[in-house]
Amino acid sequence: MTDDALRFLIDADHGQFYVQDLDPYDAWMGDSATDPDLPPAGWTEEAVFVHRIGVEPHSISVGTARDDTVESLITIHTSAPMIEPTAEHVVEADLDAPTGRLALYSPGVLPEDGSAVTVPAGRLRARVSYVPSGPPAVDTNGGPGDHFLYRIDLWPTGRARELVVLKQGPNPWG
Repeated sequence: MTDDALRFLIDADHGQFYVQDLDPYDAWMGDSATDPDLPPAGWTEEAVFVHRIGVEPHSISVGTARDDTVESLITIHTSAPMIEPTAEHVVEADLDAPTGRLALYSPGVLPEDGSAVTVPAGRLRARVSYVPSGPPAVDTNGGPGDHFLYRIDLWPTGRARELVVLKQGPNPWG
């Protein structure tokens, strides 16, 4: 089987965009998101300053160095790919995708107006790599921050694993 890939541009409003299995995520938000007995999730202080991704059930929020249009590449693999050697920052986390449909959107883009990708249903490992790049071939409003290609590699995994930073980028960043 060959790897499937989708390259897309997205308005990373508020310096982030989402990769979510939307229906299960929405159900979790309605049922459990405010449960004080659950561990903190999403944009914790550690997520903001170390991981650069926010992780919640059925969702990964990718923090971006810019608050405007950014370029991303999402690739579905059959097994773990090689780590991108030019990436400044690399982090992995699990993403539970029971429906096998991921919505790619941001606070400034409605899910139905964003991109979507079909993935193997079930638990996936997600590797988010921040690869230095030039600006995308569209107007980016000239705002501050470095340009990166936000590369997201996904592959099926049979066991749950913790979030891990494989390569820590400079701090401060962006």
